[in-house]
Amino acid sequence: MISWIKGELVDLWQTNNKFYIVINCQGLGYEIQILESIYIKLKTKEIPLQNLVFWLKHIKKEDSDYLFGFISKDQKDFFIEILNIKGVGSQIGMALLNKYSIDEIINAIAFKDKKLISSVQGIGQKMTERIILELKNKSNMKAKVSEELKDSDYLKENNELNSILKDIDLTLQSLNYTNKEIKKLFPILINEIKNKKNLILKKEKISFEYILKLAMNHLDNNSNLGR
Repeated sequence: MISWIKGELVDLWQTNNKFYIVINCQGLGYEIQILESIYIKLKTKEIPLQNLVFWLKHIKKEDSDYLFGFISKDQKDFFIEILNIKGVGSQIGMALLNKYSIDEIINAIAFKDKKLISSVQGIGQKMTERIILELKNKSNMKAKVSEELKDSDYLKENNELNSILKDIDLTLQSLNYTNKEIKKLFPILINEIKNKKNLILKKEKISFEYILKLAMNHLDNNSNLGR
């Protein structure tokens, strides 16, 4: 079973909506299907073409072997969770992760956003319902979905904060921070505001300026939110 690989890019190509690379690892060339976002970065050389690291899902069939590569273990694990759903094959899983980030899918599951899931080619209404139901019931997904719901409920109860965070979002985008960075940051900000609410109310007004300063401190100091 091949589950991880490190090597040098030999070739890359696109076939319809599938994206492939060949990696040279100790003299052997491994053909791997990857996500479109990584394919684009490799093609434009936004990321180094040597010492590439991919987490692999190895699928063995009667007539051939297939490797699917991801830049993080979270992506790989999420892909495996999708494959465990009855009727969902590898290409459906890749199509879903090509179109949406894990955070966007989790958010759709939390709020039963059938429109988002069914917008992926090859996913019909019945499969959409199955994906939402089964992923929501996975033990390792429950906590993530629960946090999405908690944050949403908290923001619904705090209209002023909700409005400020929308302005923060637009401001960070204008400063060239990515949607991925902002999505990672917001749960941290909300949690910090929850935990320090009384202190903030006494010493600091919950304002756009205060939360922007908080956001910039996290973005500057936390490498996990870095680019």
